[in-house]
Amino acid sequence: MVTDPSPLQAALRAELSGWARFDPGTRALYATDASNYRKVPLGVVFPRSADDVAATLAVAREHGVPVTSRGAGTSIAGNACGPGLVIDFARHLNRILDIDPEAGLARVEPGVVLDVLRDAVAPHGLTFGPDPSTHSRCTLGGMIGNNSCGTHSVAWGKTVDNIRSLEVLLADGTRLELGATSEEELQRLCARQDRTGQLYRELRALRDDTAELIRSDFPDLARRVSGYNLDQLLPENGFHLGRALVGSEGTCATVLSATVELVPRPAARALAVLGFADAYAAADQVPQLRGLHALAIEGLSAEMVEVVRQHNPDSPALPLLPSGRSWLLVETAGETPQQAQERAARITRAMEGLADSVVHTDPARMTALWKIREEGSGYSTRLGGSERWSGWEDAAVPPERLGAYLREFDALLERFGYRGVSYGHYGDGCIHVRIDFDLLSRSGAAKYRSFLEAAADLVVAHGGSLSGEHGDGRARSALLSRMYSPQVIRAFERFKDAFDPDNLLNPGTIVRPEPVESDLRLLSAPARMDARTTLSLPADNGDLATATRRCVGMAKCLNTTGGVMCPSYRVTKEEKHNTRGRAHLLFEMLAGEVIDRGWRSEPVREALDLCLSCKGCKTDCPVGVDVAAYKAEFLHRHYRGRLRPAAHYSMGLLPLWLRALGRVPKLANKLMSSNFAPALKQLAGIDPRRQFPQLAERPLQLWWKARPERSDTNGTPVLLFPDTFTNYFEPLIAQHAVAALEALGHQVALPDSPVCCGLTMYSTGQLGLARKAVRRTAQRLRPHLDRGTPVVGLEPSCTAFLRNDALEVAPDDPDVKALAAATRTFAEQVQPELGQQQPPEAGEAVVQVHCHQYAELGFTADRAVLQAAGVRARVLDSGCCGLAGNFGFERGHYDVSVACAEQALLPAVRSAEPGTHVVADGFSCRTQLRQTSTAEPVHLATLLARALGVA
Repeated sequence: MVTDPSPLQAALRAELSGWARFDPGTRALYATDASNYRKVPLGVVFPRSADDVAATLAVAREHGVPVTSRGAGTSIAGNACGPGLVIDFARHLNRILDIDPEAGLARVEPGVVLDVLRDAVAPHGLTFGPDPSTHSRCTLGGMIGNNSCGTHSVAWGKTVDNIRSLEVLLADGTRLELGATSEEELQRLCARQDRTGQLYRELRALRDDTAELIRSDFPDLARRVSGYNLDQLLPENGFHLGRALVGSEGTCATVLSATVELVPRPAARALAVLGFADAYAAADQVPQLRGLHALAIEGLSAEMVEVVRQHNPDSPALPLLPSGRSWLLVETAGETPQQAQERAARITRAMEGLADSVVHTDPARMTALWKIREEGSGYSTRLGGSERWSGWEDAAVPPERLGAYLREFDALLERFGYRGVSYGHYGDGCIHVRIDFDLLSRSGAAKYRSFLEAAADLVVAHGGSLSGEHGDGRARSALLSRMYSPQVIRAFERFKDAFDPDNLLNPGTIVRPEPVESDLRLLSAPARMDARTTLSLPADNGDLATATRRCVGMAKCLNTTGGVMCPSYRVTKEEKHNTRGRAHLLFEMLAGEVIDRGWRSEPVREALDLCLSCKGCKTDCPVGVDVAAYKAEFLHRHYRGRLRPAAHYSMGLLPLWLRALGRVPKLANKLMSSNFAPALKQLAGIDPRRQFPQLAERPLQLWWKARPERSDTNGTPVLLFPDTFTNYFEPLIAQHAVAALEALGHQVALPDSPVCCGLTMYSTGQLGLARKAVRRTAQRLRPHLDRGTPVVGLEPSCTAFLRNDALEVAPDDPDVKALAAATRTFAEQVQPELGQQQPPEAGEAVVQVHCHQYAELGFTADRAVLQAAGVRARVLDSGCCGLAGNFGFERGHYDVSVACAEQALLPAVRSAEPGTHVVADGFSCRTQLRQTSTAEPVHLATLLARALGVA
């Protein structure tokens, strides 16, 4: 093994037009995928062309360094992490090269994301059939490597069934187009006296020697993914070398492009949801359902539904389920909605007396139900307070054996003392499960191995396959000898050696594997640092190591549309700027092997620098990774006892500065717009392209004290929280809120003295100051809290902080707990009082939901208030404004900040009709809009006050 990567690094950089990175941060980022395994690479290559891939293999061959191909890194079996060079195809080799609608074909580079291809061919009425739950980020190259399947394999099969040909590069540099081969062509190719001829001769000999063995020993199973596809060499399958390589996990050749077969996209769909008494009863009915024109037959467990109910009680999917303790989602299609619905109804009639049922045809409802299934692996990692892992993730048995297999599998779990939640592709007998393995101890790892061996024997006894869609990887390759005879294992070795005789490509996978307990991530990189946190992190018992283990690599954070999570990643496309990358870097920091210097780590600081602390990951990540909290903790430790960046003093302590500047707002505004402004920005760490927001002539609390009229003393008391931004910059919003609250019969009060939640201090990692601020505020508001007065927030970030983050900053303070319980959003307070009256017509609006509101407060009440105010709202469901408090003001962040706004917000505003309201409750959102567009945004309180005739 290479110990000094310098010559390798120099050789690559001399040959590549793309990048080759060998720094500790990049190596740590690519040390694992979505599996339980970890292999730290020497370096990572980001090729820009097929020539770059060829150059990489040539250099690797010269230096004797193994190569692992990687797409989105969502491999659950450890297929995409390796010890030498990792080639990241997703970064640049992601073009759709050609679409031929007439032939139903598309040619793609390996880094093309599945949903990108599906969107591109949808106008032609086509789609790519295999659709894993990671369809929004998985790549075609990864799907080819693992032979992915997905929800609709009942109708459209595995990836192997949808491949016309592959353009590949062998480890020795030979470049080939591989597809079906006629006997005549095979004879011609075998006659060649070159590397190509040698390959075809060896594979023909392998076929001839093992044809009967393959026919007799390979399970007759739609979801057989384990091992190599030697059956594709048989004459009846056309000696299809392209399909033979599907599922080879990058161990035989490197895919440069693929020609894939497309299928007609259903014109209409319907969803029959069947509720059964238990999972066994559901599984027993699968054979009957397979004969009823189903596109998909997917299983949900009661445990999975319950964890959704716990973490997202407002999920629109929950009321859509019929009664039961296990459910099957059976999708049908038709030329018309009526035909699809009738086919779904036929399914419910067939299950009459066996299951409770309901048919859904509304796309929004069907999407909500599929979301539970698609995010099942995330939801099921945290059940019953335990950590649950992949490892026995996707075994498959014949569908007619599924009920029996599940009964015996659950008995096996009980015998080993494990708990697991089974769900998945019931229609093809493929079951996913996350199990509470102990992967933190050597004894736990030994028990893990014993269980996998017993589970493998159980699957084989039922005529099944160890893997039904994710491949073998490091998790199952060592178990293949329990599924296949020694003769088949030797045939697999011959297949690998024909393509890659020097064992350069992803060694140790499928053939000649290491034991299944080798390279377990948690054992190979245990936390060596004290991971106890200043923040309470209640879901993880105040332990950052446990918190970082939440990330299981599903990589929903790689999505570039929908939701809020990781706005900076959507700009940079850098792994270190998504939730997964940041969590993995923190994990490696605690281990201290690749990332050194602990809390003073520069790679970790750099990765977190572009985190906007938007908190989108807290909601969008299925396992609730909260990078904003981890960032606050890291900054707190990183700068402890050291000089901080200027922005931490200027914007982190903004409430303190404004308390002084608010006394002389005219002077402050004049100074900040004078010739001294550039110097002030330089001193404060603010980007020169940003303008200072103007202070109001009179802060809110001074206006309140000078206000002659008071609220009706007979009204219901509410306390309006004068957050820093509203108080000093936009008090008119609060004045409108007061008017609206009074018009609705409230007696409004404001605190007599300044209050601060501590958000700006928290976001810059000054946790001690944040704790003092929120405790002081809670203590000052105690008299109101004791009377049961609700505290109404206008600034979403501050409201969310008071309700949630404050409890992590000061978990044992009873006043803080009382304040959190009393805090309401403005919409939550007024919505019940608006009634169902017909609202006046107030026009249309583009609505930007503040990230913290999206993540922690919800927007249901706001939608109702907008409707009551007569506003026809287009609520943006994707992206972030990009300013995010201090982030967009800090020097070095401007370009990323504006690019974030260009993802969704600014295009929506520019495309709106003249006269359209732009609603943004967040001060950051309004500031970004004012500084990057011609829009003048308004707060919901202003719109409601206008509708009530009081503004």
